[in-house]
Amino acid sequence: MSKEDVLCVIPARGGSKGLPRKNTLALAGQPLIAYPVRAAIESGVVGTTIVTTDDQEIADLAAAAGAEVPFIRPADIATDLATTEDTLRHALLTYEEMIGRQFEICVFLTCTDLFRQPQWLVEAVTRLRQNPELESVFAGHATHKKYWMENDDGAYERLKPWMNAYASRQVQKAIYREDTGLTSASRAWLWREGRRIGDKIDIVINDDPATDIDIHDEESFFLAEQMMLYRKKAGKFVGGGGSQ
Repeated sequence: MSKEDVLCVIPARGGSKGLPRKNTLALAGQPLIAYPVRAAIESGVVGTTIVTTDDQEIADLAAAAGAEVPFIRPADIATDLATTEDTLRHALLTYEEMIGRQFEICVFLTCTDLFRQPQWLVEAVTRLRQNPELESVFAGHATHKKYWMENDDGAYERLKPWMNAYASRQVQKAIYREDTGLTSASRAWLWREGRRIGDKIDIVINDDPATDIDIHDEESFFLAEQMMLYRKKAGKFVGGGGSQ
């Protein structure tokens, strides 16, 4: 399997309510849409990177960043209620029909999660290539926090019984937040079935606190930009497709 068998799809709608036109906004000098595009390209493991959008301005910015925009997404899967799974399935099937061949691995990235390392994409795709039993590999943030959930009676209970035990962080079990928007690679057949990830998975673990930032409003946009500017000034890893 070569990188030509790997397709990256980046969804980017034009209509966003919390932060209007967010995918076109410049953050630390480049539009939001450019970050996942450049991360996919910089990883070196993706053969084709496409952006699925219903908006011509986003399409133009994505193309300028290096992505292909082979079609404009239909309005019926560009609404607030359209699922990511429907969007990915449509993009894969439409593009495969256009080029007359199928992909083996599909990568999903979002514009709102910026603090990804291109190496995570390398890890995800490589693990799928090396282990045919795996269906998906995605980024996951490790945490030792305790979690509670509301049961059917309206009372709160611990997510897992072992969370009843309190100990030092060093010996406690970790749980992992699914961050598919940061990095997710799956067998293409899953997407064709309308599934984002499978059941047989592996996790590329990260402990970067900046991955908590998910851009959906003015405040989260501000936080992401300030974090990126700080890291650039400090000579630290920035994330996305921004390099140092």
